[in-house]
Amino acid sequence: MVFSKRLREGVRRGRITCSVRIWTRPHVKVGGRYDMDQGQIVVDSIVRIRLADITGDLARESGFGSVKDLLQMAKHGGGRNVYLIRFHYLPPGGWDVRRTHKENRDEGRAAPGSQSSSHARSQLLRRIRRSTPAGVDKGASREDARLRRG
Repeated sequence: MVFSKRLREGVRRGRITCSVRIWTRPHVKVGGRYDMDQGQIVVDSIVRIRLADITGDLARESGFGSVKDLLQMAKHGGGRNVYLIRFHYLPPGGWDVRRTHKENRDEGRAAPGSQSSSHARSQLLRRIRRSTPAGVDKGASREDARLRRG
């Protein structure tokens, strides 16, 4: 995904976590990683929406002052399909827990605070605790722990 220079600082700082794109077809996929500056954009979700769904709040969340400003930037080709893309920025050297296909498919089905939403959060936290950053050898740390116990 490409962002104008004006928006990049907000993306890097986590203030901008969504983008509206008008394309003929999606150009990104959920879970995909796309280089930006030294880090990466990780796509969390992509949903097809209507132009009427673009509100002032969504424009501001996307880093624009108004719907008009957002649409001027988003309309830069022959596309007619409007997509809302949610993402997060992964800084250089950062690591991320990849989502499973089932988590991506089920996203948005449960109401916030519902039993299954809270269950999904619990599962994600368990996965985060079990994961390690890229380049860290899990086997070595288990071996070290076993040696320390004696």
